[in-house]
Amino acid sequence: MKKLKRALIAFLVTILTVNVVSLGFANSASADTTKLNLNARAAYAIDAETGQVLYQKNANKTYPVASLTKVLTLAVIEQDVKNHHLSWNQKVKITPAVAKVANDWHFSNVPLNAGESYTIRQLTESMMIVSADGSAEALALADAGSTATFNKKMQAVAKKAGVTDAKIYNMIGLANGDLGKNSLKGVKKTAENQFSAKDMALISKYLIETYPDSLKITKTKMANFRVSANQEYQMININSLLPENGFAPKNGTIDGLKTGNTDTAGKCIISTGTFAGRRVIVVALHTKGDWNAQSKDAQKFYEKLTEIYQPVQLTSLRQLSKNVQDAHVVHAKDKHSTGLELTKATTIWLPKGTVLNQVGAKLKIAQADRSMTHQLKAPVKKGQHVGYVTLKPTGMSSIQLPVKATDNIKKNGWF
Repeated sequence: MKKLKRALIAFLVTILTVNVVSLGFANSASADTTKLNLNARAAYAIDAETGQVLYQKNANKTYPVASLTKVLTLAVIEQDVKNHHLSWNQKVKITPAVAKVANDWHFSNVPLNAGESYTIRQLTESMMIVSADGSAEALALADAGSTATFNKKMQAVAKKAGVTDAKIYNMIGLANGDLGKNSLKGVKKTAENQFSAKDMALISKYLIETYPDSLKITKTKMANFRVSANQEYQMININSLLPENGFAPKNGTIDGLKTGNTDTAGKCIISTGTFAGRRVIVVALHTKGDWNAQSKDAQKFYEKLTEIYQPVQLTSLRQLSKNVQDAHVVHAKDKHSTGLELTKATTIWLPKGTVLNQVGAKLKIAQADRSMTHQLKAPVKKGQHVGYVTLKPTGMSSIQLPVKATDNIKKNGWF
């Protein structure tokens, strides 16, 4: 009889275990997030509005980035046009030193003639559409007068974007010695700009947010550049991911941003576009294979992104687990808890099949409002920012959501 009971109990436990496991599977992400990959030395992918990290690989280590530098150069030019230091129709006369770089077949260029004048707009378009090195140099010198002075402007804009650890030697991304007369004195000829994949994503995010019209340039597939009265250069955008090109993703629309290549940097790319209604920025440094391999890899990445993930609108903490919907308040006079709400509605990417209220969520009180026991301390004002809710979706980096109090809490007179 005892054996029969033990057998029956074992059978019931087995049934319950199967049911629990089945329910757990139904309420968790069913997508295999490990399939999201870029064949690159370093990579970083983010939602352009929220900064949510969608993918990363060696993202914080700095490497040479070649002509990806020109995204930062463009941000400086856009800034100085907006501030009326430059104007789009302003003409720039080309010096012999700039013409030497522009007409060197080793570099990425449209030809520029010494003594000829070109507008800021012409030079900017050629810098971004076909990565013209001479145009980038001409823009920087017209803006700041020297490589060193323009570098300081680049560093200031990079800092605005949240970048502090980059090494910046010039506006192009070439080795310092390649600029000849305009190279930095006292710096090795082999020195190249170095940024992390995260740095380049942050700079791209800053550019798009602050100067959205820059995408009108980067999405241009073809344009003519007037070299002289008798010569035109047809510029064909080298971004193979743009619409109707061979490697255009089928699940979204790419409209930028920049490629780059040197012997030390390898082939690099920053791409951006709209997928599932969200702008995404993807950086890949020193990709493997040729340009076609890079483009195919990026195309596959974007298509896999929306196969694995989906954006979900988050408007209320009630959509999450109960443990982050209110907070205990210490040193309070009467009321000892406050409700919490999001500082603002947001959209987050989650693995498909995820049940939102089952995503791991923790409340972290801001240091200024935290007691010695890490709890929220009185007084608290309604609408006061009190900390963050951290979400950790399966297979993804954590997400921080700022939250505020919904109640006024008075402080106990003893404290």
